[in-house]
Amino acid sequence: MHCWFNAKVKYEKTAEEGRIETATESYLVDALSFTEAEARIIKEMTPFISGAFTVSNITRARINELFTSDDGDKWYRCKVYFIALDEEKGVEKRTPVTMFVQASNVKLAWDGLQEGMKATMADYEVASIVETDVLDVYPFEVESKGE
Repeated sequence: MHCWFNAKVKYEKTAEEGRIETATESYLVDALSFTEAEARIIKEMTPFISGAFTVSNITRARINELFTSDDGDKWYRCKVYFIALDEEKGVEKRTPVTMFVQASNVKLAWDGLQEGMKATMADYEVASIVETDVLDVYPFEVESKGE
């Protein structure tokens, strides 16, 4: 099971007009602890950012499922309710879960969510699909012994 962290990276970049401005960007990192999440985001960002940068914030992201797409350039947070019937009380029990879908727009995020949920046998209801500020996702990868 994945344990996701939202890491915010702050650095200075040159704007199109030539002035220097501070940018803060969000990334999702799969890690076991806050310490590992910080180490992994530093390792991932070092080749892409020239100059100094800081990891300004790391928070645990409660994400139950992640659906990727080669065509997507944005990440959408989907709130989904799994619906189960409590036979003793005779009422529906709705369990909220959060899923991330990579897509180019909301329509494709909906389609990606439906495609990812195709294998589930449970009844569910999509409550919301919202675009996030997450720029990239770094899942856990096993390093080879040569590294």
